[in-house]
Amino acid sequence: MELRQLKYFLAVAEELNFSRAAERMRISQPPLSLQIQNLEKELGIPLFYRNKRQVELTDAGKLFLDEVRKIFDHLYRAIENAQRTHHGELGTLNVGFVGSATYDILPSVLREFRSLYPDVQVHLFEMSTPIQIQALREEEIDIGVLRPPVHNDALCTEIVSTTPCVLAVPKQHPLLERKNLSLSNLSLYPFVMLSRKTWAGLYNQILALCNPIIQQEALEFQTVIGLVAAGLGIAIVPQSAMNLHTQDVVYLDLNNQLPTASMGISWRQNDQSPLVKAFIQIAKEVR
Repeated sequence: MELRQLKYFLAVAEELNFSRAAERMRISQPPLSLQIQNLEKELGIPLFYRNKRQVELTDAGKLFLDEVRKIFDHLYRAIENAQRTHHGELGTLNVGFVGSATYDILPSVLREFRSLYPDVQVHLFEMSTPIQIQALREEEIDIGVLRPPVHNDALCTEIVSTTPCVLAVPKQHPLLERKNLSLSNLSLYPFVMLSRKTWAGLYNQILALCNPIIQQEALEFQTVIGLVAAGLGIAIVPQSAMNLHTQDVVYLDLNNQLPTASMGISWRQNDQSPLVKAFIQIAKEVR
């Protein structure tokens, strides 16, 4: 059975006239009649009652018509979905992200992406930068929103956001009484540090800057700020973290003495997915 035969059957069943059906299919009537006969022979049942004045569907023909229409509906839907997927209008995108991205670029990027691609399913996975790199390599995620640097030849990484760092200090802390703070002043006080496992780059920069007394480490900036608010120490954090625990924490700018914090997106170098390309483009444009 060929798809062409089903198209011919559909035309005859809807027109109930071989001449009109042949004209609709842009062929002559004899080949059309022959194709219908061959179809009936293959099925082993008559699909039409025929006489000189009219053509009618048999009961089996009526049932067959309903099923053939479903076949074509499914086929056309499959074609449309395949075309939309090719153009990046349909599909699934798996995105890994560091927790701090939720108060940085991630919300605005997701809003823009979902408004432009409402039929794309975006699955989000909170992961540290090292775990994202591994997940990208193993094709568990398509995009990583992470903290550079990323040293992996199989991945491409682009910086999409850079913000200065600030000093998070608990209220009533002695540092708040100083008028001219310098990095040398910080080495006297305990620090709450974001773990090297989470962001090795920033961790090493802070060590090099002020050789801190590390009181406590945490895996996410939300936890770091919470521990600062509890009075366990001071911390160097991205400026984007300033909305956390503002009643219990004071954020100080040390006049460009602190490092900057970058947010990047990473993807597999050989990934040609239009959805990945679209997400990358939006991340570059949305700040």
